[in-house]
Amino acid sequence: MTLSFRRKAQKSPRRNYRLRLLPLAVLLALLLPGCGSFSSHETSSPTPSASVTETPQPSLSASPSPEPSEPAATPAPTETYPEVEADYSYDVIVYGGTPSGVMAALAASREKLKVAILEPGRHLGGIITGGLGYSDVGNIKVIGGLAKEFFVWAGIYYDDGGSIVYPIEPHFAEELFSLIVEAARIDVYYEHRLRENDGVQKSGSRIEWIATEDNATFTAKVFIDCSYEGDLMAMSGVSYTVGRESRDTYGESLAGVTPFSITNNFSYDLSAYSAGGLLPGILNAQAAEPGTGDRKLPAYNFRLCITADPDNRVPFARPDHYDSSRYELLLQWLYLLKESEGGRDLKITDVFSLGKLPDGKYDLNSKGPFSSDWVGGSWQYPEAGYDTRDTIIEEHKEYLQGLLYFLANDESVPEELRRDISRWGLAKDEYTDHDNWPYQLYIREARRMVGNFVMTQKDLDMESEKYDSVGMASYNIDSHQVQRVITEDGFVKNEGELQVPVFPYQLPYRILLPKEEEAINLLVPVCVSASHIAYSSIRMEPQFMILGQAAGAAAKLAIVEDCSVQKVDVSALREELNSQGAVLELP
Repeated sequence: MTLSFRRKAQKSPRRNYRLRLLPLAVLLALLLPGCGSFSSHETSSPTPSASVTETPQPSLSASPSPEPSEPAATPAPTETYPEVEADYSYDVIVYGGTPSGVMAALAASREKLKVAILEPGRHLGGIITGGLGYSDVGNIKVIGGLAKEFFVWAGIYYDDGGSIVYPIEPHFAEELFSLIVEAARIDVYYEHRLRENDGVQKSGSRIEWIATEDNATFTAKVFIDCSYEGDLMAMSGVSYTVGRESRDTYGESLAGVTPFSITNNFSYDLSAYSAGGLLPGILNAQAAEPGTGDRKLPAYNFRLCITADPDNRVPFARPDHYDSSRYELLLQWLYLLKESEGGRDLKITDVFSLGKLPDGKYDLNSKGPFSSDWVGGSWQYPEAGYDTRDTIIEEHKEYLQGLLYFLANDESVPEELRRDISRWGLAKDEYTDHDNWPYQLYIREARRMVGNFVMTQKDLDMESEKYDSVGMASYNIDSHQVQRVITEDGFVKNEGELQVPVFPYQLPYRILLPKEEEAINLLVPVCVSASHIAYSSIRMEPQFMILGQAAGAAAKLAIVEDCSVQKVDVSALREELNSQGAVLELP
């Protein structure tokens, strides 16, 4: 087996030396603990050998559960694993090749299980591959296990001392994820999206098989849904919710509609109206009372990889459906900002956040009141059908392409800002098969499972210690803008922003578990059972990787113990995770 990275030829000999070191380091880390010994290969388009039975299942647009129910009084009995005819059979199937999905598959493979990843797209790595190179890590002391190993491997590549490196280039992230699954002999089925309305076959509370859009069928003893959308979870009839709970739902002081935050808001009073009426991008309404629940979500965006290096820069292009008028609110804000701050020169960092990456690249993210986040564009996405989701993704791309083109080219933009933006462009050596644009929309929050235990604000604060801890988290409660509204005085304000620090807290195994009467062989380490407030902290990729590892380890125990995932011996799970270097508590 030949393992190598595709790296730019002009890199220094020292960097090439590190390139040769990494495959050896990864192989040692992966193979010495004992990965699965079965014959395996990456698969792009398997040919099914059996027909798929049409069985009605909950659709993607099934009604979510608005509130959690009481814990089940009588747990489901232990069941054995029957033989089910399907095209492909595995011990564990992971749906979604996100960072969490790769870690779940790796953890299961290290336990000598036969594992497959079904990835709806053509690339592994989710948003880390898809643009979020400047990772949100919080307190690095809580990042352990496979998540830490991933960033250690990155450190071997980028740094002579082998230190942990968190900011990484997207193409390198994909190379590393690909190397991991190859070295661990994990089957990867690309472009295998669940069949939309009948993709799951259940027998009682057990998932028997799942079917993809090409009518291939897959059976497994345990399924792990690592998708950002929670599609496997939803199609399996598991309870979930979308949006923001009210303060009364779980007694959370931060829940629901928020008071107007100072952060990333219009810090100077700006009218919501122009001579032509309400400015584009503003909801023609006032915000509801603080604490009110709704079904709205924080904004999504694309995390772009940009550079000012002339030799590696692709100018920001004009999108097909460009309309400069949709940025009139931003233009009004820029001139008000300039005037209110003494006529100072504006620059790119007045509109965007730039996270420094290796090799002269930057991770472009949202900053301020009007930026790369398309406020209001996320609300319909989680429960939309595939075609509608594709449209929403394209609309987000058009919005950000248009914004960058407007700032770099429109003569109404202050000259110094236009000149500064024009120095930048998309990195030419990233996303070379996708017009240098990321593959993954940053889905900050979609569905959230409602299990018997729902993690809430108090679990990040007063009740942060958990008997069933399988990892830890520490990032701020970080909810981006949800809506842009009119105040009573006719000004424009963004609503929904929360940036609240937290101390490190424990992540309980229970948040991965559906109710036992709904699914006994499904684990959900991304769309976990949490309120909007708790999820706003949990939702960072290192934590998803930590929870993915826990899911992979739990799958092994469920199979060995011949029990439901809810009946896994938590003490044994914690012992196993401890042996793998996971951080379950701080000294």
